[in-house]
Amino acid sequence: MPRKHTMSLEDRNQHLKNEQRIYRSSNKRGKGEQLTHLEQVTGLGRKTLIVKLNGDLVPHPRRKQRGRSYGPEVEDALRVIAEAYDYISAERMTPHLVEMAETLARHGELRVTPALLEQLGRISVATVGRILRRLHQDDYRLPRPGPQEANRARQAVPAERIPWDMREPGHFEADLVHHGGSSTKGDYVHTIQLIDVATGWSERVAVLGRSYLVMQNGFQRIQERLPFPVLEIHPDNGSEFFNQHMLTFWPTCFPGVRLSRSRPWQKNDNRFVEQKNDTLVRQYLGDQRFDTVAQTQALNALYDQMWWYYNFFQPVMRLQEKTVTTDEQGHKHIRRRFDQAQTPFERLCASGLLSTEQQQAWRAYRDAINPRQLRRTIYQQLEALRCLPGNPPGVTVDVRDALIDLEEKGEGQPSLIII
Repeated sequence: MPRKHTMSLEDRNQHLKNEQRIYRSSNKRGKGEQLTHLEQVTGLGRKTLIVKLNGDLVPHPRRKQRGRSYGPEVEDALRVIAEAYDYISAERMTPHLVEMAETLARHGELRVTPALLEQLGRISVATVGRILRRLHQDDYRLPRPGPQEANRARQAVPAERIPWDMREPGHFEADLVHHGGSSTKGDYVHTIQLIDVATGWSERVAVLGRSYLVMQNGFQRIQERLPFPVLEIHPDNGSEFFNQHMLTFWPTCFPGVRLSRSRPWQKNDNRFVEQKNDTLVRQYLGDQRFDTVAQTQALNALYDQMWWYYNFFQPVMRLQEKTVTTDEQGHKHIRRRFDQAQTPFERLCASGLLSTEQQQAWRAYRDAINPRQLRRTIYQQLEALRCLPGNPPGVTVDVRDALIDLEEKGEGQPSLIII
């Protein structure tokens, strides 16, 4: 049996050209031995080799070019679907083209026909990638902007990392993103972000300052809207996470929670949340400074919309297999294989944590949302947030004074800004 060849097409044709003169001048027995050898080297069948060696081995252009399989209606649909997905990769988008097309059709964003749905169902990832590269994206895109010592409170918390192949939802990596701009003076806004390793579920909340009171307030807000329990919280070694107040608070807010932390100077121990710090926080907000109550409230309104968009409409790919190989020079190479893209909500439903009634209720909420309009709302709120004035440079305002002013105006005390 011929073995599977590893030669490229050009190398194979060149090898056959070199052997062609010998083949034509050989006798019957010599030709047979040469064909047997070429079968093993090239992987081609015997009859194919005979035809090639008796021919000219010159590639000829195709007489009739292949026609287009997908017309402009597919490109128009992909343009709308890509915008609704915020231009994610073709690998993440393709498995959900039909589902998103039907969703957009229900909200009047797209007109679909059975023929269009059939084409969207069979189009390949490579074709979607080629079409998307041709489409000019004129819409506004996200701008891409430019340790603490150990304390006694965290010594009893194990330093490790959550396994990448964790299959049980509820194991969250946590981090704090600073929005102090070029200065760390005074109180400014921080983003608490949690990422579930198993499903990719993401939670974000903005707090003004980083005292234990606002940190508790932020985690309580996350706990109130999470549809599944928190089993583990895995932050870095920051003192905003590990102090006596937070270590007392977490077991009361998340009963039965397990605490772990990253090893010092090992950012890759929190690799999932570090990645989302860039894609879901920095690419939206850049390095701008936010230090007012109004900015904190506007940022939380933005995060509320992002909560729906990224957990219910944005498919994510999770690492399924990781293989380490060593080449002849002794260099190690890691080959990663990812599963089919699914939204965090779909992964959560597949885990069995939600009952049938809960799944139906959440699906009803999701189906009532227009994802394309939701994306527009996110960008509108982002622009409104950027237009809000901050404190003048060099001026710091005590948050307690801001709270007193709000109460005197009758606006009450906003959440998540207590220090």
